[in-house]
Amino acid sequence: MKNSFSGGIYWSLFSYEDWSLHVAATNEGLCFVGSQKQPYEELAKWAASRIPHSPLIRDAEKLLPYKAELAQYLQGTLETFTIPTVFQGTPFQEAVWQALCSIPYGQTWSYSDIANHIQKPAAVRAVGAAIGANPILITIPCHRVIGKNGTLTGYRGGIEMKTKLLQLEGYKIKSTS
Repeated sequence: MKNSFSGGIYWSLFSYEDWSLHVAATNEGLCFVGSQKQPYEELAKWAASRIPHSPLIRDAEKLLPYKAELAQYLQGTLETFTIPTVFQGTPFQEAVWQALCSIPYGQTWSYSDIANHIQKPAAVRAVGAAIGANPILITIPCHRVIGKNGTLTGYRGGIEMKTKLLQLEGYKIKSTS
């Protein structure tokens, strides 16, 4: 994982079965995976706030390697992504995003597990905020973070998307009833 951007941001709509989300990459790697069934504006707003001087260039061909791995993941045939990712956040956010990548496929950690992993045990709320700012859903697996009591908690892509991703990975969702 790199943490710098250069040049333009290439984007495309990724559609697979009932999945539809925007993906974007720089020359260095994948930099954005959007929420399920959200409009292009989600990507445009993120790009304008995070990388304001980089043009958005629609280029489906450039995104093919990233879309291929996302499709393999959604088919259940890929557990570990090999595509390069690139992100830019505060040092704290980047530490949290790196920690998310340590959560094994099919497993979950709590927010306090992440805080402990980055050696900031008192920063549980800040961890939650950093997770909420994760620009690369699915490949930086913030869907694998749940509440300490085992309940599903907020997710930028929505609880339905989080549930589908966890179920895809074979995680048994605890009943809330």
